[in-house]
Amino acid sequence: MSQRVNLLAGAATALTLLVTLASSPVPSQTPAASPTSTPATPAAAASAPPATADFPFDKGKAADGATKSAVCTACHGPNGNSVNPDWPRLAGQSAVYIAEQLRLFRAGVRNNPVMKPLAATLTDQDIDDLAVYYEGQTPQGLEADPSYWKAGEALYLRGDRTHEVPGCVACHGPVGRGNLAAGYPALRAQQSVYMVKQLNDYAKGTRYGGPNPLTASRNGVMMFTIAKRLSPEQMRDVASYLQGMR
Repeated sequence: MSQRVNLLAGAATALTLLVTLASSPVPSQTPAASPTSTPATPAAAASAPPATADFPFDKGKAADGATKSAVCTACHGPNGNSVNPDWPRLAGQSAVYIAEQLRLFRAGVRNNPVMKPLAATLTDQDIDDLAVYYEGQTPQGLEADPSYWKAGEALYLRGDRTHEVPGCVACHGPVGRGNLAAGYPALRAQQSVYMVKQLNDYAKGTRYGGPNPLTASRNGVMMFTIAKRLSPEQMRDVASYLQGMR
């Protein structure tokens, strides 16, 4: 019972901080453009992904996704359980989130030398099929580092009020399964090395590119803001905790 009370208290604190973040001005991503700056071209605007991806469950077929995932296995492992710490585990990930990210890769807004050319070959149907397939898989993998996970658990559940960091639980859920409706990704069992890299990319403002990187993903502004407030040790700790979460 005490654990549940602590969890609820942590979530309440996190939600309060999230409201504060939502009402704060969006941090600047680049110096203000001069009056003579060249506006974005129609071609650039056309290449940007839609603000919200289509709901993948409307048309996605898991059976077809299983077949199409064969090429993904080389990096993301059997059934989406990557054994390489540089590549994320896709097993159990939110289909809504996977579909959004694949569209961002395809549009070149999220730039990765491996994923960009692969995603460029995917149709909307391919993306939906892969998304629903991977959501249905069971995440497996490594355990949390015993030296860091306790501190990571505290940050995940209660955040860091001193630096206005909300608890991750408010968006990603008590067991790291994310929030399908809001598009928050699942984090449980994710590779800690990969997680630290993504948090650093958010902190540096390089997770997404294009003319509006902060708003490329519907939840991007929040993560760009929060990641800047995390110390390297906090990134390491929470990533270790998530790696062991099931």
